[in-house]
Amino acid sequence: MFRRHKPEFTDGIIDLVPIRVSPPDPDLEFGNERVWRITLHRSRREIGQISYRDGESRCMYYFGHIGYHINPPWRGNHFARRACSLLRQTVFLSGKTSVVITCDPDNTPSRITCEHLGCIPEGIVEVPEDLQQKYDLNHTKCRYIWQVVSEQE
Repeated sequence: MFRRHKPEFTDGIIDLVPIRVSPPDPDLEFGNERVWRITLHRSRREIGQISYRDGESRCMYYFGHIGYHINPPWRGNHFARRACSLLRQTVFLSGKTSVVITCDPDNTPSRITCEHLGCIPEGIVEVPEDLQQKYDLNHTKCRYIWQVVSEQE
């Protein structure tokens, strides 16, 4: 796949470079999924990825609307929080005023990211066994609600 380095979003510290837009998957019912590479500002080196899914479904309940991953050498620098913040307007413009971010209960860095974003912890939920097996999910997920408002507000 040809990868350009033309950031769609930047905060001067990191850039989000679009990778793909996936059409709705009938199994997962994620809706449209957009994925970006996270790079250091003006660098081509990928330090992680972030995705935004605009659907609503049983699977979305456990996967969440936003998913992110920061590669090990770059963790601890709040890059996931920065990346989420860069997507705030995209989420708002998609018609949502809140989105769900989920993580495994033992993923302390992701839980801290959610706290720093100002997410509201909804609780820890049991993942149905069929979804655990089909998608290799942990048996529980922490659900956080991120209230998203326009940057102009």
